[in-house]
Amino acid sequence: LDGADGLEVQKALHERSIFVPVVLMTGQGDIPMTVRGMKAGAVDFLSKPFTEDEVLHAVGEAVALDGRRRSERGEDDAVRSLYGKLTPRERDVMGLVTAGLMNKQVAAKLELSEVTVKIHRGNLMRKMHAQSLADLVRMAEILGVRERTVTRYSVAG
Repeated sequence: LDGADGLEVQKALHERSIFVPVVLMTGQGDIPMTVRGMKAGAVDFLSKPFTEDEVLHAVGEAVALDGRRRSERGEDDAVRSLYGKLTPRERDVMGLVTAGLMNKQVAAKLELSEVTVKIHRGNLMRKMHAQSLADLVRMAEILGVRERTVTRYSVAG
């Protein structure tokens, strides 16, 4: 660790956006140190003496957590990839539809016909593989593209 303690390494990893599960082990731990490590995202904090089973259990939890995180990132990447295939106008429609606007309101906001909005909406639902509006809203949240400056009840032209 080049003279750094586990908490410093954990902090350095976070600062570099390296998100790996951390299991901290110490022979000189105290409660404030444990709290700092856990608040910073440590999976576990083991104080010596610890058993082999405790280490294996903590590492098992860390591996499982990393697997879940990787899976979530994979889903996020898939949603980003699908979003990248939308046209700019389909992206506009997605942002407004997921904000709760009706087709008629989206049409007025984008100065399009309602039929055109329905076509864009159908295309983007198909391209995003969304089975429902709820699916599309979840995807918009992942992407951070849901329009937040308008609501169904406060649409400014």
